[in-house]
Amino acid sequence: MLLMREAWSENETRQLADAVTVQPGEAASIRVLRGQLLRITAQGEGAVASLFGFSLAEPDVWLSVHHTRVFSNSYLLGSGMRLVNNRRRPVMVLGKDSVKRHDLLLPGSTRAWLAERGYAGEGCMEAVSAELARLQMTVPKLPDPINLFMHTQLTRDGTIIAEPNQTQPGDSITCRVVADTLFIVSACCTGIEGNDKPAPLRLSVAENLSDFGEE
Repeated sequence: MLLMREAWSENETRQLADAVTVQPGEAASIRVLRGQLLRITAQGEGAVASLFGFSLAEPDVWLSVHHTRVFSNSYLLGSGMRLVNNRRRPVMVLGKDSVKRHDLLLPGSTRAWLAERGYAGEGCMEAVSAELARLQMTVPKLPDPINLFMHTQLTRDGTIIAEPNQTQPGDSITCRVVADTLFIVSACCTGIEGNDKPAPLRLSVAENLSDFGEE
């Protein structure tokens, strides 16, 4: 069951959330309401943003990469594509995107997976669990993330190939959110060669594209 802090009152949830910086090797969260824009901006070379989303209204509804693939009949993100939850209802719509390379196939990293491959530090799943604990929230499960800015390729024979990440500081993706959602974004190491350089990310919310200014 998803439990929300009493501090998240109805009056409070109608406010525009402050921008958040996600430090490398950590996860952070931001609340975005129906109709608002969420922008995720790379602040370092090679950044990957592993995106999770949990409904603010229903305890067992989350952003689902699996249902998004089936709903869109694609493993690629494109402009106008709807990202859906585990009930196949839209959560957000992809808009402005300077990278156009994202992964809908791979799970989030774990501490054990990283250690096996010679990397130190927390995995994506542990970092997201820690952020949920900080928020005093429990969820039925941790779904697989949508790995924004991660460069992978699926060959005709089904092989998933990691390609060198070309993401640069200032690259970003912007989505129109269509359901009140708590988003958690991890900037942890993926453990995938070519996409394994954690870099800081900025999460920001606006009503209109012009409100983002020059960030």
